[in-house]
Amino acid sequence: MASKQTYRVCFCFRRRFKQTVAEAPEEIKALFNRYSENGIMNADHLRSFLIEIQEEKTAKTEDAQAIIDSLRELKHLNIFHKKGIHLEAFFRYLFGDTNPPLSPSVGVHHDMNSPLSHYFIYTGHNSYLTGNQLSSDCSDVPIINALHRSVRVIELDIWPNSTKDNVDVLHGRTLTTPVELIKCLRSIKEHAFSASSYPVVITLEDHLTPDLQAKVAEMVTQTFQDVLFTPESECLMEFPSPESLKQRIVISTKPPKEYLQAKLKESDSQKGKDSAEEEAWGKEVPDLKVELEAVDKNGSDEAEDEEDADDGDRKLQQNTAPQYKHLIAIHAGKLKGGLSEWLKVEPTRVRRLSLSEQELEKAVITHGAEIIRFTQQNLLRIYPKGIRFDSSNYNPLLGWMYGAQMVALNMQGYGRSLWLMHGMFRTNGGCGYVKKPDFLLNANKAFDPKATLPVKKTLKMRVYMGEGWNFDFKRTHFDNYSPPDFYTRVGIAGVPADSVMKKTKTIEDDWTPVWDEEFEFPLTVPELALLRIEVHEYDMSEKDDFGGQTCLPVSELRTGIRAVPLHSRKGEKYSSVKLLMRFQFV
Repeated sequence: MASKQTYRVCFCFRRRFKQTVAEAPEEIKALFNRYSENGIMNADHLRSFLIEIQEEKTAKTEDAQAIIDSLRELKHLNIFHKKGIHLEAFFRYLFGDTNPPLSPSVGVHHDMNSPLSHYFIYTGHNSYLTGNQLSSDCSDVPIINALHRSVRVIELDIWPNSTKDNVDVLHGRTLTTPVELIKCLRSIKEHAFSASSYPVVITLEDHLTPDLQAKVAEMVTQTFQDVLFTPESECLMEFPSPESLKQRIVISTKPPKEYLQAKLKESDSQKGKDSAEEEAWGKEVPDLKVELEAVDKNGSDEAEDEEDADDGDRKLQQNTAPQYKHLIAIHAGKLKGGLSEWLKVEPTRVRRLSLSEQELEKAVITHGAEIIRFTQQNLLRIYPKGIRFDSSNYNPLLGWMYGAQMVALNMQGYGRSLWLMHGMFRTNGGCGYVKKPDFLLNANKAFDPKATLPVKKTLKMRVYMGEGWNFDFKRTHFDNYSPPDFYTRVGIAGVPADSVMKKTKTIEDDWTPVWDEEFEFPLTVPELALLRIEVHEYDMSEKDDFGGQTCLPVSELRTGIRAVPLHSRKGEKYSSVKLLMRFQFV
């Protein structure tokens, strides 16, 4: 029976609304009737449902009985029969925490014995910053938080301290407050493998004199000791595999630039805006097709100077402290010349190249195939353009669909782009390494993300209903005068041909909205597709309120009826908010 909820409209007037209790949708009732007898579902019935509807082909009667037994422990639900479960218990199972859209038991299942260049790697940009790029504090806390999320590439900008006798981490020539390098290194050592046992790569942006490089070499060696991976030869001919580097720390940097050369031009320092950081949603993920067409027409004039040092300049290398050079396992930098030279595949060594998002946008217009070939053996790191002072992010698919392994995002730049990053790295047990699809590793035929390809499969999806907001949000969080008006946006982030967003109708004045709407998404490259889900609370007079989000890798979606937990804008899972959805591939 529905209870009443009262909202004050003015001093002398109150509005009362029915507070509905979640009830099984009609399709769930029909399925229960189909897989039960006389209103009772026993273990054999449930097993048939698991095999035929949930497509859990290996389900045994014992598995079904275990589900029934776990439901019996919910003693506040008087919904059982000695021989099985009633409809309400079946509905609670489907809408419960034990029925997620990704399998909790799969773990790491990709082949982890290929070279590092064959994987997308969870990568952070300026990992030490707590907020914007110009004036926020530098700290080891964001580094720790990133490692706990299985981020595997940590970036540190290292500079002489104020007295020139020690090393700090900071964003050079800005108002960011420094943190000591040794503190960051110790925190990395302590937390590196808290969420994943696979290797952590530390990319150093070096602005040091040779004596301080020697000091860094001593710090790194003493802090990491046997955990530090140091190659036997100066240059690797092939990158080791993630499996062979388990529980190891790997250092990547380039020969140093001229002493204290700034990463940001001083004249740029006033261009930043903080508005995007305050947005609940962040900007909509850019349409890659539109963005690439715009670059093709207009070009990109912005000068980028992050990691622009010339890898072939031997004069700079001669001054490098020898013990520091010995630490560098993954050499970074650009060869002399233009883009064609930068993307040259060298037979005697592998290396890491860094490009800004704008450099990549421009490069893929004329050198798309070369970029993919380069990333089959070498590492490509993409970083946010220099004017993203608010720590906002770009669409990471731009890098992934051309094979870039280290697509670096600002982990404090909450919003849709970072949610895509969270979604991608839920793949493969959340270990921070995702094996690239075979078509990005095919040396004989270069993949073209912009090509029109045939549909491989279609994701058919039904959004039944949602619940939990009344537990995780205050009664007046969305509206002071009435219950919320929710609608759901669902769609695909992937190659341009697959990317789309759709939405349900708005259900007014209801904490437990029932939409019961179906959507279809044809997929030409399902291997790179991410399912985007957002719940909005419609606001007629202002911007829609945030009601939760998640992003899921299509490649690992479990078919059938699933309870999809939603997350906050920071990516933290809500205790109660979730959607009931059905997934099918046709």
